[in-house]
Amino acid sequence: MTPRWFWEDLTPGLTMTFGPKLVNRDEVIDFAQKFDPQPFHLSEEAGKASLFGGLAASGWHTSSMVMRLMCDGFLLDSSSLGSPGLDSLKWLKPVMVGDEIRAVMTVLANRPMKSKAHVGLTQSRWEGINQRGEVVLLLESWAMFGRRHQAEATPD
Repeated sequence: MTPRWFWEDLTPGLTMTFGPKLVNRDEVIDFAQKFDPQPFHLSEEAGKASLFGGLAASGWHTSSMVMRLMCDGFLLDSSSLGSPGLDSLKWLKPVMVGDEIRAVMTVLANRPMKSKAHVGLTQSRWEGINQRGEVVLLLESWAMFGRRHQAEATPD
């Protein structure tokens, strides 16, 4: 199947929104038990006694939920070739059980990869936003996408 989104489509300023995802109690606890077993991620009681004031999702869980929204809404229908890593990742506000989060992607920059004619590089900002319009997660990174039209490779 031909992807909908190629590198050429990802022009600076393009913004897309995905979601929402309801933050579920059982998922928060399950993720925490497996990957981030701090008490305030494991029980309502410990969460209430913490700075969060309730059962809070791990920042890593929040990142994973935003990644899933990214995949379902965009990446799985694109020519994505992966990412060389994150430039930044910030958890700005706690995500609590019962919150709904959306993912908003904004393309910041785009350039062809000089050494691989079939690949383009795209810099984007991803925001996780809760139902109150608050940014809870901010991520910036470069990603590699297949090009619809291959150009001549030039030395990097």
